[in-house]
Amino acid sequence: MKTFRVQPFRLNRRTMLRGAGTIAIGLPWLEAMQPEVPTARAQDREFAKRFVGVYQPGGSVMARFHPTGTETDFTLSAILEPLAPVLDQLLVFKGVDMKCANASIHEAGMMGLLTGVAQVFEGQYVGGPSIDQVLAEMISQGKPRPSIQMAVRWATGKSHGLLHPMNALNFSTSDHSPIPPRIDPVEIFTTLFGQPAMDDGGGMNDLLARKRSILDYVDKRYVKIGQRLGQSDRMKLEAHLDKIREMEQALEGLEEASETCTPPVQVDTSDYNPRAGLSADDFGAVRDQSSDAAIPKVGTFMMDMLVTALACDITGVATLQWTDTEAKHTFPWLNLSEHHHYYQHDGGFKPDECERIGIWYSEQHSYLLQRMAETDMGGHSLLDESIVFFGSELSDPPTHNKNNMPFLLAGGGGGMRGGRFLEYNGASHNDLLAAIMYFFGDESGVFGQEQFSSGSPLSGVI
Repeated sequence: MKTFRVQPFRLNRRTMLRGAGTIAIGLPWLEAMQPEVPTARAQDREFAKRFVGVYQPGGSVMARFHPTGTETDFTLSAILEPLAPVLDQLLVFKGVDMKCANASIHEAGMMGLLTGVAQVFEGQYVGGPSIDQVLAEMISQGKPRPSIQMAVRWATGKSHGLLHPMNALNFSTSDHSPIPPRIDPVEIFTTLFGQPAMDDGGGMNDLLARKRSILDYVDKRYVKIGQRLGQSDRMKLEAHLDKIREMEQALEGLEEASETCTPPVQVDTSDYNPRAGLSADDFGAVRDQSSDAAIPKVGTFMMDMLVTALACDITGVATLQWTDTEAKHTFPWLNLSEHHHYYQHDGGFKPDECERIGIWYSEQHSYLLQRMAETDMGGHSLLDESIVFFGSELSDPPTHNKNNMPFLLAGGGGGMRGGRFLEYNGASHNDLLAAIMYFFGDESGVFGQEQFSSGSPLSGVI
């Protein structure tokens, strides 16, 4: 007589129950989610929940960039000193090369930064997805917006205000087409926190309404699943349902938003023209002094919106570009009247001026990380559950060298351990991208083109 093995009811640990709109709620960990043959490395590991990518132009003054000391006992350089308040959640890298950026001096580095894919011909886009878009498909499911792309003083110089390989950072997973960033702070605020249009959605008001509907909807679905679970799992499920009911009651008062999920105060940006690049010339001679002077204010506003969007679960993925590879805007708040490209090499390399610009960017990075660190997500901070990647398109401005890139990682998501200075000898930045993916649960060890990868995440990071 033929015998059959009764297969136990199994649930994927990433199971999401979907309801109205695009909102979804995850199940608690249940015994039914335990794989029959557990994997050793992924078991008992909590993955990162948010990703932020930040681009600053023109590399750095590499002779003055790196800390001095050992992995865990080091002194930050003057350029990195503003990051001291978040040092315990910071990784500083030395000796990591962007091996995929072997074509056009600026374009290849810009597009390779988040893709790990080489540019074949100058003026062409790369043929691969950026890590932010891959992660959006993994961690932004059920959120109103898969990802948010922002940029300050974007498309200066030769791109004349338009999308171009010299300013394209984000690439889709479907056809690898470039994704232009949002550049208007007023439009970004309205999209994220204002009253959404009926055919658009995705703002905070819409989010709250859909959260209420999903709680009613998934309650019944949970009961159906409960009928197929063992006693221990049913008890866990009941406790989870109780928590959901508490959340539902709490949501009744969310019109006045909690401290964590309060939209930032809208800033007056009437002195800032987000489309000033449309009037740009190739050499940076056409100036928009008012927009240039507003860059610090607009950048802070965008960082505040980015943090709130993550904290409110509007998205799990965000990128911010501080201008583009041309960076043909002035720095009046630093008393620097020429554009960044001039100080990099157009006017001959000016290390003192470039260092001042680098310090200012570190101050902005520190502000972002401190805002994330002070955002309470229920016993831990937003930074604790996130990975933040800071990078540029090159390392050394006068030579356009892409070895020894000025990369930083921050956060505690996926168990990342900060407070370290990691030194390598020509490691590939593709392996660094693979390490970022590891923190989100991808253990393949490869990201981007395999020819630039060792096949494993960058050693020492995970």
